[in-house]
Amino acid sequence: MARAINFSAGPAALPEEILRQAAAEMLDWHGSGQSVMEMSHRGKEFISIAEETEADLRELMSIPKNYKVLFMQGGALGQNAIVPMNLLRGRNVADYVNTGAWSQKSIKEAKKYCAVHIAASSEDENFTYVPPQDTWKPSEDAAYIHICTNETIAGMEYQWTPQTGDTPLVADMSSDILSRPVDVSRFGLIYAGAQKNMGPAGFTLVIVRDDLIGQALPVTPSVFDYKLQADNDWMFNTPATYPIYIAGLVFKWLKRQGGLAAIEKSNIAKAKLLYDFLDQTDFYTNAIRKSDRSRMNVTFRLQDDALNEAFLKAAKERGMVQLKGHRSVGGMRASIYNAMPLEGVRALVEYMREFEREHG
Repeated sequence: MARAINFSAGPAALPEEILRQAAAEMLDWHGSGQSVMEMSHRGKEFISIAEETEADLRELMSIPKNYKVLFMQGGALGQNAIVPMNLLRGRNVADYVNTGAWSQKSIKEAKKYCAVHIAASSEDENFTYVPPQDTWKPSEDAAYIHICTNETIAGMEYQWTPQTGDTPLVADMSSDILSRPVDVSRFGLIYAGAQKNMGPAGFTLVIVRDDLIGQALPVTPSVFDYKLQADNDWMFNTPATYPIYIAGLVFKWLKRQGGLAAIEKSNIAKAKLLYDFLDQTDFYTNAIRKSDRSRMNVTFRLQDDALNEAFLKAAKERGMVQLKGHRSVGGMRASIYNAMPLEGVRALVEYMREFEREHG
């Protein structure tokens, strides 16, 4: 059976060559006689995987030496609590920029640990834009300022990095990490769930500056203390070994593509192809301000919602799956992460054009 053209928002598609390599190594990793999922996380085999995976990530993202890389668990939602537990450092206020559903989840969780100040919000226009920084009103003594760089549900993305001075910038990059070069030194902390651009669900990446760790709240569980995890090379507890191994294969795949600058060009081309089509038709609409449109999650609505089921059914018959929008907003969503080839987006555009001819 042919593989589907998978537009899932996450867990998302992986490059086929990685799946084939993982399948070939399933029963015997490099002559060890073991599957990676059977290995001791403290054995020499997995330690070699872990060290190479971290080294490749550091190379891809040009991560400075004064930043720790941690492969943790609990997902980005877990980090919504873990971040304030670690980064308040004696302060009682944290700033958040509210740009949609995932920002709101972060805000709700942080309120359990500190006072949350909303420095900026796009709720006034139903989260269809990123608030320009000259409209932000940060507090004077915030422990950090938090953003979500890509809102997967609305399909909105920061195309710039905020300037926050001495206040550490914290970013949930779950759905656009590794899709473009990022100046890590501009951030105090970056976190991301794995299941979009890195690999299968199961681990969460944390990149945190050295000087921000070591002052966790007393209530912080040991396994979520960044300092303890850093001191134990992120193996204070058993990590998600198999997802980390797959992520390592993804990082090597990205290097073979030419790195993040090359993958960004690919992502720009894919997004442009789909948005250019949306902009020349009234049958489909996208509500996001053009300057803030996501390259990763392209949301759109049909002229008549009554056609939604027919659209999804016919798409599936053509091998295209997971196009239904998030249940909270409806409509459609095409997630076109790194692993989605340009040919997949072309196939979608051709299908959308055909559907419009038949139903417009």
